[in-house]
Amino acid sequence: MEAVEAEEQAEQVRLVPWAEGDFWLLERTNSPEMTAHLGGPENAEKLAGRHKRYMELASGRMYRVTLAEGGETVGSVGFWEREWRDSRIWEAGWGILPEFQGRGLAAQAARAVVAEARAAGRHRYLHAFPSVEHAASNGVCRRAGFTLLGQAEFEYPKGRWITSNDWRIDLAGGEG
Repeated sequence: MEAVEAEEQAEQVRLVPWAEGDFWLLERTNSPEMTAHLGGPENAEKLAGRHKRYMELASGRMYRVTLAEGGETVGSVGFWEREWRDSRIWEAGWGILPEFQGRGLAAQAARAVVAEARAAGRHRYLHAFPSVEHAASNGVCRRAGFTLLGQAEFEYPKGRWITSNDWRIDLAGGEG
């Protein structure tokens, strides 16, 4: 049985729009373990600013990822607009809490956010830019149907340059 088929038969996830009461999840994902590929934990002021941005996204959307059965929160996923190589695109990102990692939930959440970005219209492409050193997030991109375009120098957070993989999915239904 293929890995994707096995995931489809495993636990399922649901996306719940980000809400005021979800700040606790940002606090949980702000650990050294969860932010190792993102420049490390943010201070309280930056974390509060991130929560506010999530609440006020005008284009795109952040979600809390829950188990479809039981509703337990397992992480977050979202998509937002950004400028990339002289074009406006959607960018996606996700984080699954450590105790839920390794169960295929991130790939399911990524596939669900692809569907949300497709439904939102506006842009043809959805990209993800995990560090080349972040094997788990690169695996999520592969399992979620993104196509690897190559490496790119990427600034995240502001002032910190990393080598990322540029993964893309064509929301119009074609290949990467």
